[in-house]
Amino acid sequence: MRFPPALHVNRLSPNQASELVSCNRREFLRWVTGATAAGTLLGLSPVRAIASASPLKRKAVVVTFGGGCRDEETFMPEGQENVPHLLKDLIPQATFFTRVVNHGILGHYVATASLATGVYETFDNFAAVPPDHPTVFEYFRKDLKRPFYDAWVVAPANGFNRIGGSDARSFGPEYAANVILPKRLLKQALSKTSDARYGHLLVDNYETPLFAPEVQDNKVNLEQFSDLLKLSVADFVAHALTLSSPDELSVYVARQLMLRYAPSLLWITLHDMDVAHAGCYSLYLEGIQRTDRLCAEIWQHIQSQPEYAGKTTLFILPDFGRDSDMDAGGNGFQHHRTGDALSRTTWLMALGPGIRENTVVDRPVQSVDLVPTLGALLGFSAAESSGQPLREVS
Repeated sequence: MRFPPALHVNRLSPNQASELVSCNRREFLRWVTGATAAGTLLGLSPVRAIASASPLKRKAVVVTFGGGCRDEETFMPEGQENVPHLLKDLIPQATFFTRVVNHGILGHYVATASLATGVYETFDNFAAVPPDHPTVFEYFRKDLKRPFYDAWVVAPANGFNRIGGSDARSFGPEYAANVILPKRLLKQALSKTSDARYGHLLVDNYETPLFAPEVQDNKVNLEQFSDLLKLSVADFVAHALTLSSPDELSVYVARQLMLRYAPSLLWITLHDMDVAHAGCYSLYLEGIQRTDRLCAEIWQHIQSQPEYAGKTTLFILPDFGRDSDMDAGGNGFQHHRTGDALSRTTWLMALGPGIRENTVVDRPVQSVDLVPTLGALLGFSAAESSGQPLREVS
C-alpha cells in the first residue's frame, strides 16, 4: 500500500493536508484491521446503544498519549511496529477518529488543559496557573454532586499540579479533582538521599527544563498520598525502583487509585515520548512503544476490575503531533513549533460498552470535543465548553 510522501503534504493548504492525513490513517487502519467506515452505520442513532446505563454507574478513563507523536512513528506502515497493542488489541475494539484537529497552543500543559476544559486555553505554557475555564472534573463533581474521591488526575510534574480545577466563578477548588504527581512525590520521598538510581524517573520537563514552573499548591502531598492509598512511602519507593520510566510510575499509581477508590472519572497523562525534545530518536520511539503497551495494560486492568468492567469508556488521544521532517521551519520529530497541519491533526479512540468496534470516523472533529462528550456519557453539562459531543460515542 502506498502513501503520499511528507513533502507533498507540506505543499497543500492546512485543510487539505489535514484531510490527507485523515485519509491516510483511515486507509492504513482498514488495511491493517479491516475497520468499517462509521459513515455507513450512522443511519441509525449512534447514541442510544449506551444510553441505558445510569450516568452515575458509568465510568470514564482518559489517557492522553502525551508528548506528541507523528504518523511516521505510529500509524504509517513504517511506524506500525511501535504501536502493536493499539493496532492489534485496542483499535479492533474501538471507534477511531482519524481527524482530530487542535486549533490551540501547542504546549503540553496548556494543550492538556484545553483537553480538560473543552476550550482552547491561552495562558503561558510554562506558567504555574490553573485553567481559566471550568474543567471536566468541576463540571462532573458539581453537576452530579460527586465526592472528592470520585475524580482524580495522575500527571507529570511540570505545572500539571494546577490542572484539576480552574479560576472560573462558581467552580474552583471545591469541585476540583485530586491531582497526584508521582514524580513530585517520589522526589519528596527521596529528598534526604542522593540515590542516582532514580534519576531517570525524576526528570521534570523535556521541552524547556530551565523554565519549568515551581510546583506549589499540590493537591496531594506525600503524607496524604500514603494515607489515602494505604500505601507506605517505603513500598512506593521500592516499587518505583523496579520501573523503567515515569509513565510506568504514573500507571502504577493510577492502578492503586482504581483499587482503592474506583473513581468514576480518572485522567492519566503519559509523557515519556516527550523525551524527543532531547533530540534522541531512539528514546522517542521507546517512549511511543512504552505508551502503546501501557494503554493496553490500562484497558486490561479496567476489564479485570468488577467496579470498572462493562461500565467504563476509555478515551485515548494525543495532545497534538510533531513537526514534519520536510518543513524547513520545524525540527522534525524533536519539536512541535510550526503549528502546521501535521502538528495539529491528531486522533482519538474510544472503547467500552456500547461503542462500535473496529470503526473509523473520518469527519473532522476538534480536541475540545472531548469534554462535552464526557458530559453526554456521564450525565453532566459542559456549558462553557466550545466543543460538541462526538455523536458516534456520546
